[in-house]
Amino acid sequence: MATFVIEGGHKLQGAIYPQGAKNEALQILCATLLTPEEVTIHNLPKISDVDNLIQLLCEMGVKVSKTGVGSYAFKADNVDLTYLDSQLFLQRCASLRGSVMMAGPLLARYGQATIAKPGGDKIGRRRMDTHFVGIQKLGASFEYDTTRECYNVKTNRMKGTYMLLDEASVTGTANIVMASVLAKGTTTIYNAACEPYLQQLCKMLNAMGAKISGIASNLLTIEGVDELHGCHHDILPDMIEVGSFIGMSAIAGNGVTIKNVSFNDLGIIPDSFARLGIVMERRGEDIFIPEQKHYQIEQFMDGSIMTIADAPWPGLTPDLLSVMLVVATQAKGSVLIHQKMFESRLFFVDKLIDMGAQIILCDPHRAVVIGHDRQFKLRGRNMTSPDIRAGIALLIAALDAEGTSYIHNIDQIDRGYQDIDIRLNALGAKITRI
Repeated sequence: MATFVIEGGHKLQGAIYPQGAKNEALQILCATLLTPEEVTIHNLPKISDVDNLIQLLCEMGVKVSKTGVGSYAFKADNVDLTYLDSQLFLQRCASLRGSVMMAGPLLARYGQATIAKPGGDKIGRRRMDTHFVGIQKLGASFEYDTTRECYNVKTNRMKGTYMLLDEASVTGTANIVMASVLAKGTTTIYNAACEPYLQQLCKMLNAMGAKISGIASNLLTIEGVDELHGCHHDILPDMIEVGSFIGMSAIAGNGVTIKNVSFNDLGIIPDSFARLGIVMERRGEDIFIPEQKHYQIEQFMDGSIMTIADAPWPGLTPDLLSVMLVVATQAKGSVLIHQKMFESRLFFVDKLIDMGAQIILCDPHRAVVIGHDRQFKLRGRNMTSPDIRAGIALLIAALDAEGTSYIHNIDQIDRGYQDIDIRLNALGAKITRI
């Protein structure tokens, strides 16, 4: 298990480029199973979740070749369906949550799939109902294998239908969309997720020959086609990493430029940091964050305490609440952080409290942060990363803290952030990987 050793107090300065979007990449990689023709993907991030999914595709018989930095070609013309029955396949899926999105493409093209219990962050209950119900409505049947602890799913051919999703799940919507593109007839999905990454998936599928309308709305209409073809696709910059860099630059920076952020795809993220008092400048597709010697949390118009909460797009992504919580510890004022989606994601605040932060954990979903107003710094501590986003939040806290911090289990951070220690050291950080 790897560890970061962080010498706090070194200001970050310079320019940094965000990686390709992790959440988009996992969807796009699964979509390569929908055609026997070659699909080339550009701007793939070099992170463990993406690497592991590419490895899983290789083991399934997909031909994979690297065509450039961050660019890969995929050709699924000879997929080994017997591999889905192997114990190795189940083990791979158990360590990679994105693997569940292979079910839709496999059912659409081959009429069979295996859904194993997916892995990922330990941040509380993450329902699979949206995936299962949507796929069932398209005509697939589920059979639970008690011995292997997985679902065997089969269909003669998916049939288009109308469905109203009980939850605007991003991965659930992606799975259903991919299952629908080769279905017979028309599928209508209401309350569909409409995040930029889901929009990107739909645009890629249309480039492959699918007929999807309503992109960027919560009402998608998919007219089934008989086959899909190859294409080239460029992955967006990762808005979660952009938001992480905004928070990092605000609390520990001395003038940082985040390059090529695709600003219009960031949604409410810049405005949410502005509510914490963070000053930033848009320079074309770049964001410049000057040194924040002092920043003050806004209040609501009636004078009540500011609340920052997650919500489905175009609301604030839950993946950035951990970062915003850390940024608030050095602001003037107080803020209520309300994490609605996952009931265990705020439990990492006990580590920040040990560092000297003033935080009241109200319940598993809500925490009140009382900012220090830069009057005194957090203290370096020995910590363990419980998940990707808490891990980057702890790293941000350690960068600004007095003394040396140790963050263990950084494999979690590596799942979502490419070479983060190398990139931050180039800005002036002092991070050592052990």
